[in-house]
Amino acid sequence: MNIAITAHDAKKELMTQFCIAYCGILSRHKLFATGTTGKLVSDATGLEINCFLSGAQGGDQQIGALIACNEIDMLLIFGDPLSAKENEPNPYGLLRLCDVHNVPVATNIATAEALIHSLERGDLDWRDIVNPK
Repeated sequence: MNIAITAHDAKKELMTQFCIAYCGILSRHKLFATGTTGKLVSDATGLEINCFLSGAQGGDQQIGALIACNEIDMLLIFGDPLSAKENEPNPYGLLRLCDVHNVPVATNIATAEALIHSLERGDLDWRDIVNPK
């Protein structure tokens, strides 16, 4: 599966710790990330991550384009709803795209863990349900 990850500044450490904890599962998939988040996670885990621009420079839009082209199968986006800053991208565009294209999305660690465990069990082959062969 193609998994995209991004996190606001205040949640980058949480995303990094999450990826460290689930490195074994994530290593079996193709990862994409906004620039700063991707570099932090890659440096901490050794995971191979296709990094885009930072979110503020258009990385979120690059991930959005992949979602719109059905090239992302899951999105993990840890935002900080209590102290969002002006220079940080608004996640609602990505969330809308995920809804339109039936992409599972986690906006917090509890949901991210549920998705990762479902992925490990093989429960997320939803494209076969939506588009039967």
